[in-house]
Amino acid sequence: MPPAIFIDADACPVKDEVYKVAARHGLQVTVVANRFMATPREEFVTFHLAPEGPDAADDWIVEACAPRDIVVTADIPLAARCLAKGAAAIGPTGKPFTESSIGSALATRELMSHLREIGEITGGPRPFGPRDRSQFLQALDIAVRRALAETGRSAT
Repeated sequence: MPPAIFIDADACPVKDEVYKVAARHGLQVTVVANRFMATPREEFVTFHLAPEGPDAADDWIVEACAPRDIVVTADIPLAARCLAKGAAAIGPTGKPFTESSIGSALATRELMSHLREIGEITGGPRPFGPRDRSQFLQALDIAVRRALAETGRSAT
């Protein structure tokens, strides 16, 4: 079975890039969000409206993803849960989450959260730019090719 791509979509800036890569490789994309959003009217794209509530969309993605699937998310705890199921996880800036990097990413997330709570850090991340988009496309292509190779299917 070919890998699928899941998008944690509420704040994802690279949905269009995912659609293009998925179309090129013939992969199914599931867009998951807590509120309705427009998606392309293509057979390979489906939309799942998760119920309101903390982590409802994340819980659905974790339940639905399988080994070799690809999850696009900026949510580090969600990425960790998907990795534990054997799926690949990529941030919208192109940063792949891996078994060897997820522990450090979770620790950094906790540290930054603490620093924000005590007022040491007041700004957010830098704006998303063209370089981030390019890095994401490269990381997604690598993840798709790896997943297809693991299923015995060649990349197109």
